[in-house]
Amino acid sequence: MSAEPAPAAAAAPEPAPGPEPPAGGDEAAEHRALVLTGFGGYEKLKVQLRRCSSPGPGEVSVRVHACGLNFADLLARQGLYDLPSPPVCPGMECAGVVRALGEGVRDRQVGDKVMILAKSGLWQEVVNVPARQTFLMPPGMSFEEAAALPVNYITAYMVLFDFGNLRPNQSVLIHMAAGGVGTAAIQLCKTVENVTIFGTASASKHDALRSSGVTHPIDYRTTDYAEEVRKISPKGVDIVLDPLGGSDTSKAFNLLKPMGKVIIYGVANVLTGQKKSLIAMAKTWWNQFSINALQLLHHNKAVCGYDLGAMDEEFELLGSVISKLDNLYRQGKIKPKIDSVWPFDRVADAMRQMQEKKNVGKVILVPEAPKEESKKEEN
Repeated sequence: MSAEPAPAAAAAPEPAPGPEPPAGGDEAAEHRALVLTGFGGYEKLKVQLRRCSSPGPGEVSVRVHACGLNFADLLARQGLYDLPSPPVCPGMECAGVVRALGEGVRDRQVGDKVMILAKSGLWQEVVNVPARQTFLMPPGMSFEEAAALPVNYITAYMVLFDFGNLRPNQSVLIHMAAGGVGTAAIQLCKTVENVTIFGTASASKHDALRSSGVTHPIDYRTTDYAEEVRKISPKGVDIVLDPLGGSDTSKAFNLLKPMGKVIIYGVANVLTGQKKSLIAMAKTWWNQFSINALQLLHHNKAVCGYDLGAMDEEFELLGSVISKLDNLYRQGKIKPKIDSVWPFDRVADAMRQMQEKKNVGKVILVPEAPKEESKKEEN
């Protein structure tokens, strides 16, 4: 990896008190965790030591092998996303092996390979979570792929099919098409016959987008993407996936064909640097799209809002989506694309990779550096 060493790499693990390790689990009494010590820049994430605790009733204890990094984690670091007050362990998804069972758990066994979805707290070597928040990994799936699937693919699936009602011969505009949700959405679009995909990304990523199935890559940095879409499709598109917010939502609405839908699932426009920008927040808020019900009536268009983090209690709904994604993976129709893998010690580099939009696919965190990388550093 070409990135410079991250500030977090120099941070020595700091011990934190806790109960004894679980009976029936492995022997490690302590584990490493990434802790957000305060809102701000990359340096606010530190590697700390925590004591392992026994899983409670209905919980499982999992040895984590890989964690997913999401755009929401970048916002959370700046205090712009729903996260408990620091110090707190972030992380919405991970994958690993069940090491111990809490009382009453019947549908999981020690040794099961699982992926986990939660509001926060998963960037640790060992986590205790309710068994209902775990999902068995499909055969043949790597831990890195499993950590890349829950947040991005659930989001992309529900936005495209539950809200978007994507059907054959329709057209979709995907912003940040080379990112985690973008790559998931492209793959899911390809499961429907003859879907035209417009994807915005910097020019250096266009070849990768074309090979993945994007019909019309658009460089948002050098052209007006709305004008480019209109040149190719004068009537506009059927669905716009909007993770940007602000004035881009207005553009999205105006690009819709009759019966079209824009689904808002983020506010990436507020993120402009390492630390929170009040100017960017004010600009995004001021330019935010607004329309009343009567106006909407005459447009024959739909505006939808989606926040996976607000559905943390919808276990049956999310489980049904995971089941559909499991089947698609087994059929070879979807496969998480991994951009890069970073050890906990280099979380700052991992965040920089995503925040500076250098990634094509998912950025993954792992507790320890891969053996190959460790050997290179020793030499």
